Amino acid sequence: MALLVNGLIAIIALLHVYFLVLEMFLWTKPLGLRTFRQSLEAARTSAVLAANQGLYNGFLAAGLAWGLIYPQPIAALHIKTFFLLCVIVAGIYGGFTANRRILYVQALPAVIALGLLWLVR
Repeated sequence: MALLVNGLIAIIALLHVYFLVLEMFLWTKPLGLRTFRQSLEAARTSAVLAANQGLYNGFLAAGLAWGLIYPQPIAALHIKTFFLLCVIVAGIYGGFTANRRILYVQALPAVIALGLLWLVR
């Protein structure tokens, strides 16, 4: 079961790497425009803000990866917990301020992973 939980956390980390790429490098490209449902003009105007947001998603991914590889189990549990909570808070905030889909794409998987993490600890 612990392997399954760590696999889910790894998927969440990879999702955040994907968000980083979308927001930092593909924001004004066709995939970024479709994903975020915006015009090229709007994307160009907000590109710097999106890149900053992408960078934060990268930090979330790095923190989750750190928790996955940390050798001391109790500390690793705390690291994973902290970064999953950060993902949840970011997802809730984004879901209520930007787009409701963020609740399901970002926050919900992290809530599930956090619950399972503490269930199998």
